[in-house]
Amino acid sequence: MNNQLRPMALGEILDRTAELYRHHFLLFAGVSAIFAGVILLVEILHLGSLALLGYPHIPAHLEWAYAVSLVVQMLAVLLVAGLSVAAFNRVVAWIYLGERATVSDAIKSIFSRMRRYLWLMTIIAFRAWSPLVVLYVALFAILFTVLPAGFLFNPQAAQHAPPANPSAFLAAGIGMLILIPLLLAALVYAVLMSLRYSLAMAACVVENLTASEAIRRSIALAKGAWGRIFVLGLLVTAIEYLLTMIFGFPFLFYTFKHLGKPLPLSLLASQQFFSFLTTTLIGPIYSTGLTLFYYDQRIRKEGFDIEWMMQAAGLAPQPELPAPGQS
Repeated sequence: MNNQLRPMALGEILDRTAELYRHHFLLFAGVSAIFAGVILLVEILHLGSLALLGYPHIPAHLEWAYAVSLVVQMLAVLLVAGLSVAAFNRVVAWIYLGERATVSDAIKSIFSRMRRYLWLMTIIAFRAWSPLVVLYVALFAILFTVLPAGFLFNPQAAQHAPPANPSAFLAAGIGMLILIPLLLAALVYAVLMSLRYSLAMAACVVENLTASEAIRRSIALAKGAWGRIFVLGLLVTAIEYLLTMIFGFPFLFYTFKHLGKPLPLSLLASQQFFSFLTTTLIGPIYSTGLTLFYYDQRIRKEGFDIEWMMQAAGLAPQPELPAPGQS
């Protein structure tokens, strides 16, 4: 790969991503399967907590416990996903610069700086997505003021609920009208900030930067590439949805056949297994593309291709990227 250090158009980056994926499928799938397996374990533990709460007939006074377990599950999945991005950044960086890469080397390199990567993901998630999360909490708070107790897991509760206060419905309607445009604005903000910070993990991994340094580095490098990175994200999302629909067809069929009834825990567990397969197959693509964008932006803005050739010729200090097997 190191003989191809040059600026690339979007189509070339996508082609190179597909090429790397094909040529190193077992390596990528092996790394991805490890993190997808951890996410699968988190999801199974979450289903276990639902069983303890009495799913699918969770009492109204325990809905708060379900909400807490859902938040914990989402945070755990987010952090594990962040570590998987770091692992793929490391693997692709080794391959891109002509180094040997293995699954065990990738995992070892992540554990040596795990706290830094987790902290970076936490900062990015808070800066980009906290407004949207706050507004969603407000939205559900409004809904719970007008919906009958237990409605979340027992839709039939509305049939036997006492008449609601008309003024409460009016206030909730006004609140919804205010929140919906704010939610859309927060979603746009979250996407833009995610694009702004999209190269932070690659910079942190490759250049051994702190979280704050990596974020500043991403802001500088990603400028001018937001649109191309967004297209990469759209393509990966489309592929993921396609696989989800293929693997999830039996669950969609069951849902439509038993409309209004929650899925049994056994089916939910099976659904998580197919989600594991989807994550294993799709996980490497976006991270690989982001790493290629990171190097492409360095070549465009800093002449990294010339710098690397000088380093290969012994005319400049070697980069910070550690060799495989080293932490």
